Amino acid sequence: MPKRLNEETLADLPPAVERPRYDRRAVTAGIVHLGVGAFHRAHQAVYVDEILAEDPGWGIVAASLRSPDTYDALAPQDGLYTLSVRSGEGEALRVIGSVQRVIVAPDAVEDLLRVMADRRTRIVSLTVTEKGYCHDPATGTLNESHPDVRHDLQNPHLPRSAPGFILEALRRRRIARVAPFTVLSCDNLPSNGRTVKRVLTRFAELCDPTFGRFVADEVSCPSTMVDRIVPATSDEDRRRIREALGVTDAWPVVTERFTQWIIEDRFPQGRPAWENAGAEFVSDVEPYEHMKLRLLNGSHSTLAYLGYLSGYETVADTMADPAFERLIGGLMNDEVTPTLHMPAGADLNAYKRALIERFKNPALRHRTWQIAMDGSQKLPQRLLGTVRDRLRQNAPISRLALGVAAWMRYVTGIDERGAPIDVRDPMAARLRETADRAGGSPERLATELLALREIFGDDLPGDSRFTGPVGMALARLYAQGAKRTVAEWA
Repeated sequence: MPKRLNEETLADLPPAVERPRYDRRAVTAGIVHLGVGAFHRAHQAVYVDEILAEDPGWGIVAASLRSPDTYDALAPQDGLYTLSVRSGEGEALRVIGSVQRVIVAPDAVEDLLRVMADRRTRIVSLTVTEKGYCHDPATGTLNESHPDVRHDLQNPHLPRSAPGFILEALRRRRIARVAPFTVLSCDNLPSNGRTVKRVLTRFAELCDPTFGRFVADEVSCPSTMVDRIVPATSDEDRRRIREALGVTDAWPVVTERFTQWIIEDRFPQGRPAWENAGAEFVSDVEPYEHMKLRLLNGSHSTLAYLGYLSGYETVADTMADPAFERLIGGLMNDEVTPTLHMPAGADLNAYKRALIERFKNPALRHRTWQIAMDGSQKLPQRLLGTVRDRLRQNAPISRLALGVAAWMRYVTGIDERGAPIDVRDPMAARLRETADRAGGSPERLATELLALREIFGDDLPGDSRFTGPVGMALARLYAQGAKRTVAEWA
């Protein structure tokens, strides 16, 4: 059986495998990252890896807020893992060394808080997905009835949630007269910096009004836009990479060549020179955020629901169907692009062309089922913001409505062949109860789901310009199935 990837075996890797170009023993932690999933390890951790040779003070202590799986994989590997960049031209392998260690938060609450409160920690970054912010996706405000919020308010020294950990660490730093760290959200939230600031400020106010004012006045939360497609790692990926390395990597990450990181430059305690690794610092992230959320993520979700219902396993499989490529091209060009307002020099047409090629990349097996997860949290950002802008323009929303209707059909939990769908969503039980009440009626299903204000707010359910097209699209999906509907819609 091959040896494990770690510091000892690093020197034995084949010459074609890139490895850290710095002395890991000289690296100290300047960043604590909450949510050490595949995306972080294929994106932010790679940018950090690029700059550690010139500035070794920005190593990462990564924390999992729920599962020990990443710790179990990376701890025996000294935090090392393989980045696989795949395209139609082949695969490039690189070992990333920026993660110094991994903490499993539920098992080591005090350890994580101690590192976050350490004055050497100047940035706390997050990829906890939309649901990890304990907020109301429709309004962007703290969900004060969330069970983790209630727990953390009653037990601030034993937090469970990402906001709870951040606030307890900030409280300790304040007592010790240590300047607050910068909170850097790297999740797909609209105005993610302002959203996390709003959530943290309200959470802190509920703890203590004085603490709330401190967070509002002193804690910097820059906005960001992140872009890289990172499918879930498969057993086949592990086998292929093991054969190429000659050692076992328990959890490599697979991604595409394309990567983008736009960051609002507000870091009072300093920051890495990420611009030297290709990141772009700007004064206003919002135009880029809208571009990515609406063009990439909105298209991805539309492809995921319709593709899954049509029987396609991956995005590339779905995009190999010419009708889906036409649908997504029309969605991008006719319905999304008119809502975007980009700064001079931004090439939207080039970005859209690149997206189509990225979606069609056969080397990335990005499963439609994976992208379909947590739709109740994603829909407001990925599709409904565009819908609202289109309605303000009194413009048609037929393709956007089809994407929303496909989500409605998907969350019933039963596919077109009568087989169960494994719906992964914080609201899965409620969505299934809603679907059961509809009794197979598309009209009733649309009415019941549109009543969920956490998703659709108070405005859209009462606007016939939205409910009409969604209801019509859902009826069509039930009557003739997703594949035929797309063929006709496109």
